[in-house]
Amino acid sequence: MTETIDAAPATRPMRRRKTGPSASGTVEGRPRRGPRGTQPLVIGGVPRVDLLPPEVHVHRRQRGNVRRAWAGVVLVALVAGIGAGAASLARSAAADDLATAQAETLSLQQQQQQFRDVRTTESASALLRSAQMVGGATEIDWSATLAAIDDRLPDGVVITAVTIDSATAEDPYAQSDDPLQPQRVATLTLDATSATLPSVPAWISALRDLRGFTDATANSVTKGNTAGDGYTVNMTIHLDEKAYDDRYAEKKD
Repeated sequence: MTETIDAAPATRPMRRRKTGPSASGTVEGRPRRGPRGTQPLVIGGVPRVDLLPPEVHVHRRQRGNVRRAWAGVVLVALVAGIGAGAASLARSAAADDLATAQAETLSLQQQQQQFRDVRTTESASALLRSAQMVGGATEIDWSATLAAIDDRLPDGVVITAVTIDSATAEDPYAQSDDPLQPQRVATLTLDATSATLPSVPAWISALRDLRGFTDATANSVTKGNTAGDGYTVNMTIHLDEKAYDDRYAEKKD
């Protein structure tokens, strides 16, 4: 008895798949690229279809723009509100400072009213001092001046008459027409007698250290008619502004 054993079908050798581009224009594992600017064609992906009309996408983009615009408006409003609040706080602080200053001023005015009589007296005293300064600006201590002249008389000379002409607070002293004459504010004219002829140059030289002295001139020297009569001297002495005693002048520190 013979057995018939069917031979196994011959195994076809496996063909290696090419990795190069296929006839369909795709590469295994990579999507096929279309023209520039179009979506790539994916082989084997999940199918998706956008059935919405283009107006819906446009509307969505517009709504996004509107939301961003409103966000900008809200931000500007917040900034403006913060600025307005800061300005309001500053104005309130300034108003408080002004009210405080006004209250202090009112308090000071009320305190000053308590010393109104004192202020009136001070004003009157200041006015009196100013009047004294003006009125005494041309004052000369004639008592001291004449005593100083008497101390500088030569021996045996006695002053018998004195004539004084000086400036006042209202009228300036008239100056000489001679431009070589120094400025003066007072003139003394002396009449003096002496038993012997006095030395007039020595007398004038002794007067040079007199306060305010500018010059002196012996107008005349005469002798009496009789043998027992002495000599009579008439002399003029000029004084400048240094002769003022400045009694009422403002004291400097």
